[in-house]
Amino acid sequence: MNGVREHLASRAFTSIAVVIAVLWTTPTLGLLLSSFRPGEEIKTTGWWTVFGAPHLTLDNYGEVLSGGGNGSGRLAEDFANSVVITLPSVLFPLVLAFFAAYALAWIDFRGRDALVVGIFALQVVPLQMALVPLLRLFSQGWLFLPAWNLTGPARFGQVWFAHTVFALPFAVFLLHNFLAGLPRDLIEAARVDGASHGTLLLRIVLPMARPALVSFAIIQFIWVWNDLLVALTLSGGTAETAPMTVRLASLAGTYGNEWQRLTAGAFVAAFVPLLVFFSLRRHFARGLLAGSVKG
Repeated sequence: MNGVREHLASRAFTSIAVVIAVLWTTPTLGLLLSSFRPGEEIKTTGWWTVFGAPHLTLDNYGEVLSGGGNGSGRLAEDFANSVVITLPSVLFPLVLAFFAAYALAWIDFRGRDALVVGIFALQVVPLQMALVPLLRLFSQGWLFLPAWNLTGPARFGQVWFAHTVFALPFAVFLLHNFLAGLPRDLIEAARVDGASHGTLLLRIVLPMARPALVSFAIIQFIWVWNDLLVALTLSGGTAETAPMTVRLASLAGTYGNEWQRLTAGAFVAAFVPLLVFFSLRRHFARGLLAGSVKG
């Protein structure tokens, strides 16, 4: 094991990692620079020419956010829709999974191990397979469940439901591994002192589970923020409910020759996930690795 670490820390592997990082980020750099270039220059010259003759402008971002020009932008409204869709889609599974993971880790009941295995197996079911059944549930109902028949902004609830249901297996699995690895002596001592499950959850388990909670929140936030299929299918894709991904897809399909707007819109959409990740990155790796090893 030490030999592997020494090889990975050698100059050769470090150089290879640097080369891969440069090759990986070069297209992104070109996209960023193109978002500040006038449309005429984007169509006639490569992005690297900006270093020799820099002609930069913020008009692309202004048109995308306010819908100027031919009205193909208006990302400001879709930005708000993305926030409305993403925050509840992160908070709902996070809260539900936290309670479920605690129960599976620290409450003994019959069939607990089988339930953990079943939750783990549910992770292999892709969301795309359930879109048609979900649409039928929302429009026609199923068994004793009535039809939702939601219209307008109320259709956000359908998107929240879909993202919450399909995020729960992974969330429960991740949080269960973390909570099961907490010091048993600490939990037992609190129980001996008369602490109820509510006290254990809020005063002991919750502060210690912060890395795992943040890790799942980051993953779920990025997944939902970048989602197109679920938002387009279940929200209807109308102007009052469409997130930024739907608007960007419209830009690519209708105004695909206006590269300056596409590049600017892409970086507007990417700004929030990058901000969330870099703000909480110190908790991310610790939360993902928690529970993978003992001792």
